[in-house]
Amino acid sequence: MKAVILDAASLGDDIDLSPLHAAVDTLEVHAHTALDERQARLDNADIAITNKVVLDGELLASLPTLKLICVLATGTNNIDMETARARGIEVRNVSAYGTASVAQHTLMLMLALANRLPLYMRDVAAGRWNDSPMFCLLDHRTLQLAGKHLVIVGHGELGRAVAHLAEAFGMRVTFAARPGNETQDSRPSLASLASELDILSLHCPLTDHTRHLVDTEMLARFKPGALLINCARGGIIDENAALDALRDGSIGGLGVDSLPQEPPRKGHALIDAMDEALNLIVTPHSAWISPEARANVVSLTRDNLRDWLASRA
Repeated sequence: MKAVILDAASLGDDIDLSPLHAAVDTLEVHAHTALDERQARLDNADIAITNKVVLDGELLASLPTLKLICVLATGTNNIDMETARARGIEVRNVSAYGTASVAQHTLMLMLALANRLPLYMRDVAAGRWNDSPMFCLLDHRTLQLAGKHLVIVGHGELGRAVAHLAEAFGMRVTFAARPGNETQDSRPSLASLASELDILSLHCPLTDHTRHLVDTEMLARFKPGALLINCARGGIIDENAALDALRDGSIGGLGVDSLPQEPPRKGHALIDAMDEALNLIVTPHSAWISPEARANVVSLTRDNLRDWLASRA
C-alpha cells in the first residue's frame, strides 16, 4: 500500500512520523501541496493523508487507485464526501486528540481577559506604571472568576473538559441547548441565558444553525462586562458585531482562536483592532498545537490505517 501525506508541515517538524511509516508499505511525505500539485502526487496512491488540502470531486474522480483518505483533523469539510462515497473511498478522521490542549488555551484566554491582561500589559509598556502616584494601577476593572456564571455551547468532550477546569476556579457552569434543537433539548437556550452569563465559551461546530450564533441581537442581551471566547470555528460569532460591542463597552473582553478565513491573507478587522486599547486577544488557531496533541494526531491516524488495513485482510 502506498500512502501520501500532502501537508505534513501542518503537524510541525518536531513530530515523529515513524508510526505512519511503519503502518504502510510506502509513505511519501510532502510538507505542503499546492492545488496544481495534488494530481501528480496522488497518482497511483492507495491512501491520501491530509489536514487541510482540498480533495474535491473532480480530483477524486481522477484517482482510480485511491481507496482511503485519512484526515489529520476532525473536520472533513475539505473533502468532497459525496464523491468519496460514490467512488467507494473511505474517509477516516481523528477526534479528541487535543482536548487538554484546547481546554488549557480556553482557560488561558478566560484568565487573561478576566484580569484585563492586554490592557495592563499595554499600560506597563507605555510607562504608566513608572509614572503612577501609587504602587499599582487600578484603571481596568478585573473579573474574579470564582462565583461567576460560565455558559458553554457544545457539550462534547472539549466542552466538558473546559467545564471541569472552570469549576476548579469556583465557577458555576451551564451548558446551553444545542443550537437549532432548542425545542427538543431540556437544557436552556443560549438566548435565555445571555442576560445572566458572565462568560460565554464556544465549543460547537460551524453549521447553518451556529453561523453567527452570537450576533448583534445576541450581544445586546449580554450584561456589561461579559467575556466572549471562541475556540471553535470562525463565523460562529459575528466578529464585526463583537468588535463593535467591545469598542462601545457592551462586553468586557473578546478572545478568539479562529477566524472565518485561515490564514487571513487579506487581514481581518480583529487583527487590525489589536493596535487599539481593547481587552482583545486573537491567537492564530493555536489552541490545539501542544506537542502532545500533535503526537496524538499521528497515533490516531496510525490506528485508522491499521484498522482499515485489517478490515481488508
